[in-house]
Amino acid sequence: MQQVNIYNLSRPQDPAVTAKYCVSFLCRLRGLMFRRSLAPEEGLLLVQSRESRLDAAIHMLFVWVDLAVIWINAASEVVDIKLARRWRLMYVPSRPAMYILELAAGHLEDFKVGDQVKFEKPSLE
Repeated sequence: MQQVNIYNLSRPQDPAVTAKYCVSFLCRLRGLMFRRSLAPEEGLLLVQSRESRLDAAIHMLFVWVDLAVIWINAASEVVDIKLARRWRLMYVPSRPAMYILELAAGHLEDFKVGDQVKFEKPSLE
């Protein structure tokens, strides 16, 4: 699975967040289910085909760790942020989103609504 670096242009951080790029239906469906832990440098970027509130909703069933969830629209703007608690039924963003970034809960303060982000494939160096 390919990886992507996520840069918060509004609040630069070093190093950038690195996440697995998840575009297939099965990858998005599985998400981080059945994971017993998540390292601070790990993450998952779920990519939808269009902006939507319903399509960008997530569940936390069979997820054993709390997550920082950042919803991002097609214009690369953060539209919602939530602490997603393990085993909760559903979280829906307040505004339509195209990307769902799932990170370790410690990243919750790294993003704010309105922040601009940039996605970049890591170099092979």
